[in-house]
Amino acid sequence: MPAAAEPSDLAPDPAGGPPLANALLFALVFVEGFVSLGAEIVALRRLVPHVGSAITVTAPTIGFFLLALALGYQAGGRVAGGYLARVRHNFLAAAVLIAVGLSGPVAELLFTHLQPAPLAWFALIGGVLCPVAWLLGQTVPILTNLLRHARAGERSGAALYWSTLGSFLGAVSLSMLVMQWLGVGAAVLICTALLLVLVPLLSEAGHARHYAMLLSALAAGAALAANLVLPQQTETAYATYRVAPTTLDGFDNPRVFWVNNSAASIIDNAEPPQYARYIQRLRTLLLDELAFRERRVLVLGAGGFTLSHREPLNHYTYVDIDPAIKDIAERDFLREPVRGEFIVADARAFVRNSTERYDAVVVDVYSALTSIPAHLVTREFWRATRQALKEDGHLIANLILDTKLATPYARNLLASIQAEYGPCAVEVLFRDRPLSNVLVQCHAANPPLAGEPYTDERNRADLDVLRSQ
Repeated sequence: MPAAAEPSDLAPDPAGGPPLANALLFALVFVEGFVSLGAEIVALRRLVPHVGSAITVTAPTIGFFLLALALGYQAGGRVAGGYLARVRHNFLAAAVLIAVGLSGPVAELLFTHLQPAPLAWFALIGGVLCPVAWLLGQTVPILTNLLRHARAGERSGAALYWSTLGSFLGAVSLSMLVMQWLGVGAAVLICTALLLVLVPLLSEAGHARHYAMLLSALAAGAALAANLVLPQQTETAYATYRVAPTTLDGFDNPRVFWVNNSAASIIDNAEPPQYARYIQRLRTLLLDELAFRERRVLVLGAGGFTLSHREPLNHYTYVDIDPAIKDIAERDFLREPVRGEFIVADARAFVRNSTERYDAVVVDVYSALTSIPAHLVTREFWRATRQALKEDGHLIANLILDTKLATPYARNLLASIQAEYGPCAVEVLFRDRPLSNVLVQCHAANPPLAGEPYTDERNRADLDVLRSQ
């Protein structure tokens, strides 16, 4: 039998609740820190398939989370009694919000039916994440009243230590372990379970505890239904995947490989198979126009691995940050092994550190439909891709831009590429759509000197034609 806690180690609730040992109080604030950061990480991950991961998305999300947390601290500091009952109610409400509001099907429902996307973002952050932060933020100031330390500073320091330690471990374990190996839904269930396990412990023995256990069981059932029973997409720490049939003129039972709700690749059952138009154009460019044979092609962004599908003439190396994408593509999309080498790495880190030199680098990196990760659009990134090319190598980038190339994003992105490569060929594939695949083709040779415009006063066109022959 374990020894009973000493009276000095037990903290009574002034409202008559059960006394709790300091160890349990520290466990409560630890779980609060773990779950609050966990909810923020899960929310950021839920946003990626719909609005991407640009700093213009993540920064406001983090900002609103911190604002709600600060308001929670303030609300908790005003609680003057019934401490354990308040924490119990807060934990139960936060568990339900996380279990249901941050589940994959609910996030998908919000972004499908609430348009434009910023409205759905506001609903998810303002209606789920911020209330969770406000509820859990009250925990530390409330439970500080029950800690048995000589000084107020010592009590608050101990509480903040365990809360911050929980936040650290929650952030690291959920992002690096749970989401990587078990998926985002598992992270939601773990956060929910940690809160629900503690709810009965915050109730007095007897009917009150049985009632708390019943509510916890109901909340657990809702969590399992939302994250396991309802239709789920394949999720990893980096992306959401699904393969679905579609209908396209001229295709034989085509299927689409959806990555973060973006149609990343298309393949059909014809012989030979047909692919997405931009992939077919890339294959024509490499195999016919550039006549690549026994060449080394680096592909940044795996997509559905269709560029090398049944293409035995060249050697392909795919680089993608998600280690799971290859198995998913082979099992559900290609239904056969990927042709080529697969390397798990960040695209920019790979080209910066690679000692290999390639005949072509194909850049096809997206975190959502039109969202290229911000560190993969800068001049420094394009410089790194050029360093990974042989002297006569070619860069080919697949971009999603407006068909007129008139937006600031289109103009500045093209300018960033050409600042390193000089003039590049730009091919718009779908002129009849607002957004189109745009293929940018550049050569790794040293950029030529900037040209000078011809004028009526100084027109050297005929002389330049002779010099160019």
